[in-house]
Amino acid sequence: MKEKGLFDLSGRAALITGGSKGLGKAMARGFAEAGADVLITSRHEDELRAAVAEIRDGLRSRVEYIVADMTEREEVTKLAENALATMGHVDILVNNAGSNVPQPIDEIVDEDWDRIMELNLTSIMVLTRALVPQMKARKWGRVIHISSILGLGSKEARNSYSATKSALVGFAKASALDLGPFNVTVNCIAPGPFLTDLPLNLLNDEQKQQFADFTALGRWGEPRELAGPALLLASEAGSYITGATLLVDGGAYARAL
Repeated sequence: MKEKGLFDLSGRAALITGGSKGLGKAMARGFAEAGADVLITSRHEDELRAAVAEIRDGLRSRVEYIVADMTEREEVTKLAENALATMGHVDILVNNAGSNVPQPIDEIVDEDWDRIMELNLTSIMVLTRALVPQMKARKWGRVIHISSILGLGSKEARNSYSATKSALVGFAKASALDLGPFNVTVNCIAPGPFLTDLPLNLLNDEQKQQFADFTALGRWGEPRELAGPALLLASEAGSYITGATLLVDGGAYARAL
């Protein structure tokens, strides 16, 4: 039997939350190109249908979707059940769904804070908790949390967002220790400025240019450029990486001033 390549995901099943656009869709396509069967989720069925067609285009990989609202804990639990029923098993979990409501510390609205905590942090715990037992049973699994450069540093008014993204870094470290004996790795990716709807809808043109200028490469990242780092952590190529946070930021964090 031919040995699998380091980045070969054939026979693996991946679940990517927030997979209908942006970074989630790019990672889903990258996994499908590597041979994985892929399941994506979001709240919007029309976006999911369109994304499935794009991800599947020209490939033999199976690509499915499930509609789920990650701010509703019962739906997150049901998502785990439905994912296993649909795919049979989940080898790779990418917790990508998240949002950002910028508010200065003295202007934080309780309802907004609670929603961001539920979406960016609690839903990730609930989904991961539900799916890791079957990874442990098979002695193979990959869990990837999408944190942010704003989980390592921050920016004015990003209180709730930075709090959740920093928490994912610590959560990954603890879970890596829990799951290491079962050959299940847990890591974070911390993207910097990427051209997705979330930052582009929050920033004006001057702010967008400031972010680009702050990177070493002098530009924003394209979503496709996150697929490779995700594939590293999802495959045998990353089998000895766990409890880590991989910064993918075009060199922004390298700049001191």
